[in-house]
Order: sequence, then structure tokens, then C-alpha cells
Amino acid sequence: MEEQLEPQLKTPRTPIVSILLLINVVAFFLELLAPGFVIRHFALWPLGDVQMMEALPAQMVTGEFHLWQLMTYAFLHGSVLHLFLNMFVLWMFGMPVEGVWGGRVFILYYLVCVVGAAIVQLLVVSAGVQAGAPSLGASGGVFAILMAFGMLYPNQVVLLLFPPIPMKAKYFVVLIGIVQLMMGLSASQTGVAYFAHLAGMVFGLLFIVVFRLRMR
Repeated sequence: MEEQLEPQLKTPRTPIVSILLLINVVAFFLELLAPGFVIRHFALWPLGDVQMMEALPAQMVTGEFHLWQLMTYAFLHGSVLHLFLNMFVLWMFGMPVEGVWGGRVFILYYLVCVVGAAIVQLLVVSAGVQAGAPSLGASGGVFAILMAFGMLYPNQVVLLLFPPIPMKAKYFVVLIGIVQLMMGLSASQTGVAYFAHLAGMVFGLLFIVVFRLRMR
């Protein structure tokens, strides 16, 4: 009987992760230079009537949805902390995932999950579950990477930040998914796309299942 071994955790050379980190940092500096233009054209704007959106800063001109925003929104961030947290997770968990899958599969996985999260966010806003506002951030793709890491390295122990509790990756991913679902349903904090985060994980799971079926 053959036994499938869990791949050894390592941090090999990962060019795609490095490129994604660079693009996100450059995009953030462009936001600082021309925030109105960048947010108006490249953030993910809701479908339909923009008059139903939350109040925006006085200097910001409202935008409208364009197809390319399904991808470009994921390279924009609202603050230095927002950028740092997403890039830290991308670097920490993305490197070993890309090391196993290779760059082509990794970038396809990441972009599919980014677009999937964007579509779900548009549907959530259109259904009135969440107030309309331009969405931005790599969280959909980052949560998908967490899903991939948990499936590739289920028994790898990771340390939670708040509280600092060690936990196996498979349990960590389940906990993160439950928290995102509960926060989304309770709407305890406006301005956070919890359902988009959860959608990134779901699309990641679907991608992994389909990829394995094709490999067979």
C-alpha cells in the first residue's frame, strides 16, 4: 500500500511571490501619489447605482465598475498596516506553496481566487448584505493561499498572533473560515469584506479539487 507523504516545508526560490510583493508595494506608492485617480479607476466599484454607496472622502470622486477591476483591486491597499499584513501572509505562506506547485500553477491559482472573491463581493453588495463601497486589498488571494498551505501542510504547526497559540495548519484554516463567516453574518465591522475573504478560500478549495482530478 502506498502512503502519500506530506511535502517537507521549505522556502525555495519563489519568483512569483517576489513579483507579487513588488507589484503591491509599487501600487501602494502610486496610490499615495494619485489616490483619487488610482481608486477611481482600479479599485473594485459596486455594480449599478453608486448613489447607494457609503459616504466617501470629500476629495474622492465616485467611480464605476469596469471589468479589469476584478483583478486590479487586489493590488491596492487602504493603509500601510493593511499592506503589511497581506504581504506578510503572502510571503510566509505563499513561498512554500509556490515551491511545491511551481510558478505557473501558483499564479493561476492566486488570480482565479482573486477574481472569484471579487465576484462574490459584487454579489454581496448588490444583494444589500453589505453597504456599497469601493473594495481593495489582496485578502481574497491571501486567504486562498492560507487554504492551500493548510491542505499541503496540514500538520505544520503555525502560531496565531492574537492570541499567540500554536495550532496545526489544518485546524487554523478551519478556524479562520469559521471566524470570517461569523463576522460576515454579524456585520460587526463595516468596511471589511468578510465574504470576499471566505470566497477566496472556497475558490481555492475548488481549484485544488479540480486540479487533483485532472492530475489523476
